[in-house]
Amino acid sequence: MTCSTKVAAMLLGFAMLGTSMPSAAAPVAGAKTQAAAPSRAAEKGCTWEKFSDATVGLDAWVQRCTFGTRKIDFVAAGHSLAMRYSDSSGKPDPLIDVLDLLPSETPEHGIQRLFAARTDKKLVAQCVLAPYHGIGTRTPAGVKRYTFVPNAAYTKALKKKVDPNEVPDPPCGDWGDAPDGIQYFEAQPTSGVAKVLFVRVGQDTPLFDDATLRIR
Repeated sequence: MTCSTKVAAMLLGFAMLGTSMPSAAAPVAGAKTQAAAPSRAAEKGCTWEKFSDATVGLDAWVQRCTFGTRKIDFVAAGHSLAMRYSDSSGKPDPLIDVLDLLPSETPEHGIQRLFAARTDKKLVAQCVLAPYHGIGTRTPAGVKRYTFVPNAAYTKALKKKVDPNEVPDPPCGDWGDAPDGIQYFEAQPTSGVAKVLFVRVGQDTPLFDDATLRIR
């Protein structure tokens, strides 16, 4: 799928959301609860365990792994779920951020505000919110995923500068669509919780279960 085709598909999907923003999330019947089991088998050398932290505001299935002398597990880091390596002296890598919405703010408006606060103003003006569908992935029921992609004029300008031998920088910055990995904002409207997630899956199958995350 070419960059322009991918962008067009995302923009078409966002247009299908309707011409007006939905109302702010409110608790409804069938609100998401933590899955009784992860959605897939653990990687070789790993076992699934539950992560649940009220301060982070997240329930998740994560893997604890032993790869030879390297051990990997997940810890809370502020309002993020972070991955920790036994052979690293650095801070754990945040993979899922839990971000607050303002009172009465819809997830879509909140995501736009959060993106704008973390992104260069020039890119904010050239990038638009669009549904994130991924490639070969399925969005779980009750979940909405979003990303930021170049608008039509910016897409045209980028095509003139593309180098087929290089992986380009993220066109909308660190909080937008990534050309070399998967990342997106996630909203769970039926949860009634005024928060959204920013999920960094990366290039490979993640060691957390992205299909069963629950905001709390």
